[in-house]
Amino acid sequence: MKKQFSEFTTSAIFYYGDQELLIPYSETKPLALYTFIWAQNSTVSFKLDQVHFTLQPGQIIALTPLHHLEYIQGSAIVYQFNREFYCIKDHDKEVGCVGILFYGNSEVPVVTLEEDQKRKLHALHEVFLEELETKDSIQAEMLRLLMARFIIKITRLIKLQGSYGQVHDEKLEIIRMFTFLVEWHFRKEHSVSFYAAELNKSPKTISNYFSKFDKTPLQIIHDRIVLEAKRLLIYTDKSAKEIAFEVGFNDASHLSRLFKKQTGESPSSFKNKSKQPITY
Repeated sequence: MKKQFSEFTTSAIFYYGDQELLIPYSETKPLALYTFIWAQNSTVSFKLDQVHFTLQPGQIIALTPLHHLEYIQGSAIVYQFNREFYCIKDHDKEVGCVGILFYGNSEVPVVTLEEDQKRKLHALHEVFLEELETKDSIQAEMLRLLMARFIIKITRLIKLQGSYGQVHDEKLEIIRMFTFLVEWHFRKEHSVSFYAAELNKSPKTISNYFSKFDKTPLQIIHDRIVLEAKRLLIYTDKSAKEIAFEVGFNDASHLSRLFKKQTGESPSSFKNKSKQPITY
């Protein structure tokens, strides 16, 4: 089973499903999406960055787009989404895209649900299903709010239980820290060399760490800049020049070229499209 929400104006994607969503990962490959795997009535077995991992019934694991997954077996509820779905909205630092669940720890966070917690999350899950069938102009906002609520609940449980999984990889940790630093400094710092220096690594070493992933360090920086530009174009009335300055460009044409390279359209075209009424 698989249900999908997509938003043309922002390129947002949200998937809900069962283990069918994990079938494409029967051979090891990068997740490329933020992913929650929630084991149901059986254990869920997989390899995470080549390390064997087993989720027990009632456990939930939170994974980043950087993880390499190889699904083996087991029944699960699965949520997946891209940056444009969740990260385009501002969230508290603890539950944002670089919060505790995704980039706040050196190990993979796993939460174990008690019966009462299972009931509450299943109730939230039912609301998700209902909203996925509700096609109107505020569906995207509602789904984002529900995902924020889900992440808040899991974050609270992780902090309470203090359980952070079993997988630790030095290179993956550097990549997480790189992404975390980009989140804090992308408005002013656009070069890989800056982030490499912050991590006491050479730019070449950082690039080598990213070599097994689909994106380079520079692409991570550019993705974050464009995501912020999208956010400002959709949710503010700032001009392209003001937005360019806000994300660290003295010349609006520099942002325009990057934005068009990443999205295939100019900032003004994207803004006009995002303001068009949605019809069903």
